Amino acid sequence: MFTTFVSKFKFKLSTTYISTMDSSKHSLIYSAIILVLMTISARATNNMVTTTVPLLAKYSLQLSNSMVGLLSALLFTFNFIATTFINPELNSKLRKRAFVISNIIILLSLPLYYLSNVISIWIISIFAGIAFGLVMPNLITAASLANDKKSVERLLSLYSTSLSTSLILGPAIEVYLLTRYDYRDVFLWFIPIAVIGVIIASRIRFPDVKRESSGMSVIKNKGLMAASLSITTYNVPFAAFTTFLAILAKDRFNLPSFDAYFVFLPFYIMSFLTRLTMTIRPFENLRMPMLISIIITILGLFGLLYAPNYSIFLAVIALLGIPHGSIFPMATIMISRATSIAERNAVNSYFSAYNNLLFLIVPAIIGFVSEIIGLTFSISALVIPVAITAVVFFKMFWNDNIMVKR
Repeated sequence: MFTTFVSKFKFKLSTTYISTMDSSKHSLIYSAIILVLMTISARATNNMVTTTVPLLAKYSLQLSNSMVGLLSALLFTFNFIATTFINPELNSKLRKRAFVISNIIILLSLPLYYLSNVISIWIISIFAGIAFGLVMPNLITAASLANDKKSVERLLSLYSTSLSTSLILGPAIEVYLLTRYDYRDVFLWFIPIAVIGVIIASRIRFPDVKRESSGMSVIKNKGLMAASLSITTYNVPFAAFTTFLAILAKDRFNLPSFDAYFVFLPFYIMSFLTRLTMTIRPFENLRMPMLISIIITILGLFGLLYAPNYSIFLAVIALLGIPHGSIFPMATIMISRATSIAERNAVNSYFSAYNNLLFLIVPAIIGFVSEIIGLTFSISALVIPVAITAVVFFKMFWNDNIMVKR
């Protein structure tokens, strides 16, 4: 009888364990699907706005390169304010409400950009910048809320892959649209994509903790420092690409609008393939992937300078898609390895804020410098800050367990 009781107890325990495992697995799959849909909606819309507003300003509103750079900087200034001073200070419940409202604001900004003029485009960009600043860092946090570290790193890679998917989908749609419509019309065609974000925004996960950390104690976190240095090696040139790549291609090779915007497609396709590979087989050791990515970035920047025709220019841009695909997910993995759940929202917010700071400063500088030495030389000169940052990063973290998981 005792043996029978023990056998029944073991069976019940095992079935409960299996049921729990199945429930956890289904929850993870559900979270992954929601995260992918939300990321594609938010990032496709975000990328369209940040890359098309400069084109709208230059070719429809006839603004100069320096004014285009300032407009781009304005958008990222308010993005920076939201990620630095607003998002980290909100508790999880308020942050979720702000997240939902921000998606509505993003949706409303699209028809307003369509109707914009030389004055209103600056005002719209302020509100769009704040809204994107309250959306993007919370998606990174949502991707890092799995129950175990292996699932966290895989989900972060899936999030990064979703970013790249959106960065293929969005430009592909825009290239097609520009064969038929002008820059203003593009904003209207992205409304359905933004609607998806509004519908599912309330289903994104937020940390379930009573108290979250923020402030100086979090700013000193080594994961934030490592992630910021690593992303600098790529986002310095990428900030310039976002604002000026299509302008560079259009002016340098005398291209029509759709061909000029096409430069983003090989770039993002290669980025997607890189991130997909990292989702299937996440990196345990980040040393060599980081080193190779930085070397490719430096070679690519020199390649832009010497590319003799549009075809080789596209090949160089595709090559630069590899570090774009690899460095961001590695940076988010560094954060996940060095933070607790209570710290993660603030660290991700400050990390996003730092990225926005780069996107604020770099386009403005490139816009003004390009008036003196030309756009090609201005972008290629970014190899200098990339190389300096790489040396500092590897000196500080080459032997750290944030790079080599132990």
